[in-house]
Amino acid sequence: MIPLVFHPIYSQLSLPHRHRFPIEKYQAIRDRLADCGVPESWFYQPEPLCEEDLKSHFQAEYLGGLLNGELDAKAMRRIGFPWSEQLIKRTLTAAAGTVMTANLALQHGKALNLTGGYHHAFADFGSGFCMVNDLYLAALSMLKHDHMDKVLIVDCDVHQGDGTAKLCENNPNIITLSLHGEKNFPHRKQQSDMDFPLAKGTADAEYLDTLDMALNLALNLHRPDAIIYDAGVDVHINDDLGHLHISTEGVFQRDKLVFDRCQQAGLPIAAVIGGGYQRNISALTDVHLQLFRAAGVVD
Repeated sequence: MIPLVFHPIYSQLSLPHRHRFPIEKYQAIRDRLADCGVPESWFYQPEPLCEEDLKSHFQAEYLGGLLNGELDAKAMRRIGFPWSEQLIKRTLTAAAGTVMTANLALQHGKALNLTGGYHHAFADFGSGFCMVNDLYLAALSMLKHDHMDKVLIVDCDVHQGDGTAKLCENNPNIITLSLHGEKNFPHRKQQSDMDFPLAKGTADAEYLDTLDMALNLALNLHRPDAIIYDAGVDVHINDDLGHLHISTEGVFQRDKLVFDRCQQAGLPIAAVIGGGYQRNISALTDVHLQLFRAAGVVD
């Protein structure tokens, strides 16, 4: 069994017509996995985090404003969603899903969340569709376990994990690695422990070589006890916001490389699906499904 974390609320959010965020994709991935014969017993459903789970990690003014709908219009524009109670419930459930995925990975060796990767969320503001940084919370959760002294976050979303880098900058037990498009959002990058910026138009061979080198360096230098993997597919050649030229096969090879390296090193891995912005939900689902192929969930 490979634990998969999902809640229907991942796709249950009303957004303005033609909104950039493909909210339908989470349910589409869940449905596609069912069509592929993945047993119901593999799925776990998270309960939303509560304010108590967050208040020691995020600025009180920001957290209170977010949860109570009191952020100003500028702050909400930076996030990119209109505020609603459903948005907050979905956000807290998605973050809980990644924390659950991290804990399941420690029990089973690997686990996957059918959302996650909200890496543009900082302690005191949200940005780029991200309000609560689930990767950071998941790493902290892992570190509470015995024999977990260091967690490596491998972020392969096309956009740099700026919020994660900033949140983790003073925590030597969380190592941040970001492989991202150099000329892409966010305009102002933060400094991860390890950054690998890529030029527009980077294709499969160079991308995979860079990732292979980055993983070798990170594993040898930092000797982590577990990995959290953000498998964003906005690197794909057809992604509206990506600017890289990675094929579907290249996405599969990338994800397989990460899982294989973890298996070889005996490291538990918690994966999230990250970004992906093709408007064609079926095509987008095909690309996201490569993560589940690489993990051995589906053939």
